[in-house]
Amino acid sequence: MRTAGLLPMMLALAGAIVTGGCVAQQKFDEVKAQNRIQQQRITDLEADLGSCRLQLAQSGKQMETMRGRNTSELGAKDDEITALEKDIEAKKALIAKMQAQLLRSGAALPMELSVMLQEFAGRHEMVTFDPDSGMLKFESDLLFELGSDRVAPEAEASVKALCEIMNTKEAQQFDVVIAGHTDDVPIKKAATKAKHPTNWHLSVHRSIAVLNIMTANKMEPTRVSVRGFGEYRPIAENKPNKKGNPENRRVELYIVPSGA
Repeated sequence: MRTAGLLPMMLALAGAIVTGGCVAQQKFDEVKAQNRIQQQRITDLEADLGSCRLQLAQSGKQMETMRGRNTSELGAKDDEITALEKDIEAKKALIAKMQAQLLRSGAALPMELSVMLQEFAGRHEMVTFDPDSGMLKFESDLLFELGSDRVAPEAEASVKALCEIMNTKEAQQFDVVIAGHTDDVPIKKAATKAKHPTNWHLSVHRSIAVLNIMTANKMEPTRVSVRGFGEYRPIAENKPNKKGNPENRRVELYIVPSGA
């Protein structure tokens, strides 16, 4: 009798698990579709931005050839250039906003994976984990030497440990987006500047350095991508006169649905 009574409960539980799995898969598929649409919009905007920059360059040349001519023509051309510059800045801001949304639009991580990532962050001083956004944050001062894209040995061990998690069956439906950030301290040393001309270059090169460790530790290249934002995505105020802030020197790893 006890067995007979348990059977309906077991069937109901099994049905709930299957239904839950279907809902999760549907959510992943929806996120992928939304991200593809968002990425296409970004691509279209970037094409428009390129056209605007080309038009701005042409207008600048035309402006130079018009020097000394009719002032009304010069005024009209100057207004045209001002409008183009405003349009370019607006498009750049919109692209940045849409890219940020793309990074943060992942579905909630499965409980097992979220727990593994929380435990991972707890074991590594340089790492924090936000389960709501699926973001791991590495402090760049502990991950890299100042002005360098060489990963410190201790930090390399942390990245390898993360790869072990991302290669488990619980993480197979997820990819990693690596986003590098710097503070606003300008690159001055000639040797550093030769390798990393700007903070933008440094942020991308650091992202690539992390990517190289991950792909060397059995992460499929199709599951990893990089971003570099230089000094332009601070999470805290930099000190006056471009003195920087350690909080802004960081590498963020976003765990997102595969193919998103």
